[in-house]
Amino acid sequence: FAKEGAKVLATDINESKLQELKKYPGIQIRVLDVTKKEQIENLAKEIEKIDVLCNIAGFVHHGTILDCEEQDWNFTMNLNVRSMYLMIKTFLPKMLKQKSGNIINMSSVASSIKGVVNRCVYSTSKAAVIGLTKSVGADFIEQGIRCNCICPGTVDTPSLQERIRARPNPEQALKDFLARQKTGRMATAEEVAHLFVYLASDESAYVTGNELIIDGGWSL
Repeated sequence: FAKEGAKVLATDINESKLQELKKYPGIQIRVLDVTKKEQIENLAKEIEKIDVLCNIAGFVHHGTILDCEEQDWNFTMNLNVRSMYLMIKTFLPKMLKQKSGNIINMSSVASSIKGVVNRCVYSTSKAAVIGLTKSVGADFIEQGIRCNCICPGTVDTPSLQERIRARPNPEQALKDFLARQKTGRMATAEEVAHLFVYLASDESAYVTGNELIIDGGWSL
């Protein structure tokens, strides 16, 4: 977004990671826990106008429903779904006031799109994101609001690398991730970012209420 000339406000709970973004022109940073309603509302008071809202924060729980304790379920749903509810409900009124706005949510192919082994609560949460996206898209299309979600396959990110290293056999874990991708490789974060930019631009002005898949053919 910054490379395209947009003014970006990047938020995260990890302040040290945010500091790395300060070297890029056009990016402001703010520490924010998107599960905390009061923090979100305080941030909204400082923002007069918002054109694009990207909801990306999430957590991947590994396991079947039998491996998922109630606290795992609650944590995942709180971060992966409730945070988007809080963010959209807080910032949507600003978009409605200006009669334009664009909301982009991060979902996943592991959702209502495809059943994936050991992704029970994660897939449930990401299916809910698709439902939330379609609901917001349908409710506010006539008020100039677009809402879409992006559904990646396996993306090579620091988070994924941490999960690979945490497995008993990291080398085999990496092979397993690669084996399920028909292209023989994982997506890059940059490839997913390009799709965000497309959805945020006027080039996608006729696209709303949709889940856009970027998975290298995994869901075929």
